[in-house]
Amino acid sequence: MSALTPARVQRRFLLLLALRWLPVGLMIPVIVLLPLERGLTLAQYGSAAALQGMTVLLLELPTGGLSDAIGRRPVLLIASVVDIVAMSLLTVAHSVVLFVLFYLLQGVYRALDSGPLEAWYVDQTLAADEHADIETGLSRSGVVIGVAIAAGALLTGGLVALGPFGPVSALSSPVYVALGLQVVSFVAVAALMAEPRTHRGVAALTASVRGVPAAIGGALGLLRRSRIVVALIAVEVFWGFGMIAFESLTPVRLADVLGDPDRASALMGPVGSVAWLASAAGAALVPVLARRIGAPWTGFALRILQGVTVAGMALFAGPVGVVAAFLLCYTVHGASDPVHRGLLHRQVQGPYRASLVSLNSMVAQPAASLGLIVLTAVATRVSLVASLLLGAAVLAAAAPLYLVARRAVPETVPSTPAEVVPAP
Repeated sequence: MSALTPARVQRRFLLLLALRWLPVGLMIPVIVLLPLERGLTLAQYGSAAALQGMTVLLLELPTGGLSDAIGRRPVLLIASVVDIVAMSLLTVAHSVVLFVLFYLLQGVYRALDSGPLEAWYVDQTLAADEHADIETGLSRSGVVIGVAIAAGALLTGGLVALGPFGPVSALSSPVYVALGLQVVSFVAVAALMAEPRTHRGVAALTASVRGVPAAIGGALGLLRRSRIVVALIAVEVFWGFGMIAFESLTPVRLADVLGDPDRASALMGPVGSVAWLASAAGAALVPVLARRIGAPWTGFALRILQGVTVAGMALFAGPVGVVAAFLLCYTVHGASDPVHRGLLHRQVQGPYRASLVSLNSMVAQPAASLGLIVLTAVATRVSLVASLLLGAAVLAAAAPLYLVARRAVPETVPSTPAEVVPAP
């Protein structure tokens, strides 16, 4: 049994989550402008930044297996150290080489960071009470993420407006604040993330590391044996492809309806902050719907609704309509995420949880890359409206896959084969 109650686990989870995403909110408004200020061209920035996604794709599943093998807390501590090094490097980066190194380290950090905290929350909550409601905590995590990112973005706006600060430029100041917050996050993980460790020493660590391939194989085994896991992973593929429609093409659509790219760019700043708050509101409201019609039908309805909102962005003629559809799209986006993650977590017990979360996250990377290639090509060769409608159709097409999860209890696959070495 866990020494923590489900309520205490949830409070710690949400606090650690806020500390993890607040620095992201700080960096979003300046992450493109900062390298340009320091002498990089847009093409150089794009090439360097692309390495982050490639690194995450390569390391996502192995780092998930590492978390399952040696424990959630050690992996998150390693991730925090990597990000502290990366952010420290960013404070002095003024060349392409240093930005390339920064994005490589960020890719390692994102891969290590993806999954362990959420897996820890679910593990500890179910250890304290096997019938505990994990979905409410996951929905609240969506609220926390949205509010933290919006707050960070607003804080950056204030810092940039007040800067520069001595030798620190206005665009560089959020980097230093984000670095300080990451140090605080490291301390918080060390202090708050209680995790049972029954074995210690080099031999135990070596045995745990040898369990990484088994953990990865276990996650892939779940994919082979469970139609529900296959369906949920397939939803993530459709979702990753379709997200490009509203994440990347919205500024282009606004510029199209306004007839002025500069006005569209200025409008996207505040609209983006409000969108993250809308995402938080969606995550807060979704438990009500899920309790009424069940998680599978909720996922089904939200995928259809998100497709409708993206279609609205394509078909509404004025900026007010496009912005309204975009904000509703983000509300649905925030609501969809905890539903999807809750269904996914219900399919696994034991040491493979982080590997399965990493597998789910990993498939979104190539899907988004494919979406970027296809949807931008359609926008160029046919029309932007056609591209948005294609993205809407792909998002909605994933809806029936959620209904496979109506048989969740019979198909839930335990993940406790004898050869796996559990985290000490």
